[in-house]
Amino acid sequence: DLPARLRDGFQVAELGFGTGLSFLTLWQAWITSDTYQTHGGQIHFTSFEAFPLDTHDMAQALLAFPELAPLAEQLVKAWPLSRANFGPITLTLWKGDARTMLPLWSGAADAWFLDGFSPAKNPELWEPELLHDVARHTAPFGTAATYTAAGAVRRALESAGFAVERTTGYGRKRHMTRAVRV
Repeated sequence: DLPARLRDGFQVAELGFGTGLSFLTLWQAWITSDTYQTHGGQIHFTSFEAFPLDTHDMAQALLAFPELAPLAEQLVKAWPLSRANFGPITLTLWKGDARTMLPLWSGAADAWFLDGFSPAKNPELWEPELLHDVARHTAPFGTAATYTAAGAVRRALESAGFAVERTTGYGRKRHMTRAVRV
């Protein structure tokens, strides 16, 4: 339900920026939302990435999403970056291990995009202590979502203070995880 929740000042945070696809998708959702069309406003996107892609690899990967091309071109042109304002959305990229960087962040996200890879492929982003840090940096009733539906991830999120549900996934993913900080 994220597009319906977007409003001026909304804060999204992410573990694993990768190609920037989640950022671009959020940007597109915001500028086409009724709220933005009616009232305007600024949203904030903060991401933690240990291994930022180089500009060429990012540009190549984003060619697979022609519907995002105008936004992707702006991102690639500004890349690499630490912070950039793209009109109605501000991007802040924390470069380094999320386990080290997240505790330094003073923000609180209204919504989290958690890493899309399975815990077997990227185990450091699913450690219980990191997920506790995610909870500490989540606004009351803020949400988290990830494509992984692994039981260990769901249990770690519950332990961190989230109400967790396994829901129907997207595309080829049968299930995904959604969570709300209670």
